[in-house]
Amino acid sequence: MESILFPLFHIAVLLAAVTIHELSHGLAANAMGDTTAKNLGRLTLNPIRHLDLFGSLILPLMLYLVGFPVFGYAKPVPYNPLNLNDQRWGPAKVALAGPASNVLLALLFGLVFRFLPDVFSSSLVPTLFVVIIYVNILLAVFNLFPIPPLDGHWILFSLLPRGWEWLKDVIYQYSIFLFVALIVFGGSWLSALTQTLFQWITGAQLPG
Repeated sequence: MESILFPLFHIAVLLAAVTIHELSHGLAANAMGDTTAKNLGRLTLNPIRHLDLFGSLILPLMLYLVGFPVFGYAKPVPYNPLNLNDQRWGPAKVALAGPASNVLLALLFGLVFRFLPDVFSSSLVPTLFVVIIYVNILLAVFNLFPIPPLDGHWILFSLLPRGWEWLKDVIYQYSIFLFVALIVFGGSWLSALTQTLFQWITGAQLPG
């Protein structure tokens, strides 16, 4: 039974993490003057409003079954950057809000895991905390890669100096190839970075 419940819990945590991630994008945009997400009913913690069948369910389950790091995505929360009151840094702030929410969740559960051992009266609770911390770290790190459609490309574009617009065109032109390369070749590097951050936050090794 546990072998069935564990991957289901893993996917449930991922759904919650991507829901909070996308909601944070919408809240950041709304705070800076764009009400697109609010008007479309996307400023909600209801995961059904953010669910992507393949990215939120099928992909993470497939990755779990083949032993890859489990991650996924939800439907991006739409916003209009032209409505933001900060045209220079607004898109980067909206993009950063998603990964930042996952980092905060990882820190919250990680510090409880590290400094409040009395919470774990059940042997199952530490395992559940590990999943929550791991998934949120992985989601944050993955989304910070500067490849469309990941959040990191908006941050990179905001940092580019004038005269580097050509790089945006190149990245968009080859984004599908860059994204596939990240999935195929970046798994071990992504896993290693996630394990390192997990250890920094919790003071413990990520279980194998």
